Amino acid sequence: MSLKSKSTTIAILIHVLTWLVLGFVLFGYQPLTLNVELPYQFWIKQTLVFTMLVGAFYLNSVVLVPAYLLKNRTGMYFVCAIILIAGIYFLDALFDRTLDLHRLMDAAFHKHGPPKHGEKNHFYDFALLFIMALVLGISTSITAIQKWQGDARLREALEQDKISSELSFLKAQINPHFFFNTLNNIYALTHVNADTSRKAIHQLSRMMRYVLYDTQHGTALLSQEVAFIKDYISLMQLRLTDKVTVTFDTPAAVNDATVAPMIFLPFVENAFKHGISATEPSNILISVEQRAGYLELHVENSIYKDSTPNLEENKGIGLTNTLRRLDLLYAGKYTLDIQEDPAANTYKVHLTLNLA
Repeated sequence: MSLKSKSTTIAILIHVLTWLVLGFVLFGYQPLTLNVELPYQFWIKQTLVFTMLVGAFYLNSVVLVPAYLLKNRTGMYFVCAIILIAGIYFLDALFDRTLDLHRLMDAAFHKHGPPKHGEKNHFYDFALLFIMALVLGISTSITAIQKWQGDARLREALEQDKISSELSFLKAQINPHFFFNTLNNIYALTHVNADTSRKAIHQLSRMMRYVLYDTQHGTALLSQEVAFIKDYISLMQLRLTDKVTVTFDTPAAVNDATVAPMIFLPFVENAFKHGISATEPSNILISVEQRAGYLELHVENSIYKDSTPNLEENKGIGLTNTLRRLDLLYAGKYTLDIQEDPAANTYKVHLTLNLA
């Protein structure tokens, strides 16, 4: 059941409960406590009063509260509420006179003891005022709560639309970023080895099919992401020298959970962009681990002077956007630890996602 349906059901139950309680007060409580035989005019009058209270409830809920109270016209609202209460009180007295209810009730009480006319009317006046105030109070509370819930749902929908739009924008930026970087690598290969470049183009087309078609729903299976990273690493290795060692460790059996597509790519791409050298020995270690509802990515690479990846300097649109996507998609459910160790000549990224 949706939040809106649940709120509507609760509102209906409150309405039904309100009228059941009010009906008992008007049609059950007095006859039981008075212990006298009441004339049929009494029941006519109580039915009319009940109808007026129901009308006042919905007049207040549909007209007065939205038109005045919710638009910060509090003074006008209370004036209208007082007029409404006074009108019901006047009509109640008019019903008494029209139905000659005072005389009939006095006659009923005379049969069972001394007259109680004055005492009964005094009590009834206060009881009626209390009931009217209670009915209007419940009506106002329900309408205000429904308005607050409606506004909350609207804000939530607008926020969700905003997040969806921002995620689409970020993903649209990441995809071309990855695509153009890879094309540049393939272009460099065409000058060295035509067969290798053709293999790279075929591999890239398979990766782009995943990017363009398999991630349209905003989620992907972990096995697909692992295969995508594997293809990317294989593509990058086509242009690497023997001085670069790349290690990619994955779970022996991947437990397919849904993840945000291409959420790992910028960290891996960053390692290849800033962690390899054509002349010096370089190492890149990438591992994906699963444990008890958590998914972990470890990326470790060598670092070189003037090529250290630095998040604070906003290098790389892919990496920056990924941090924003993590904030939007995994708010409060991820940790990102980045450590640079110049002494050990290593740069480490440890990302943990809570998929529970």
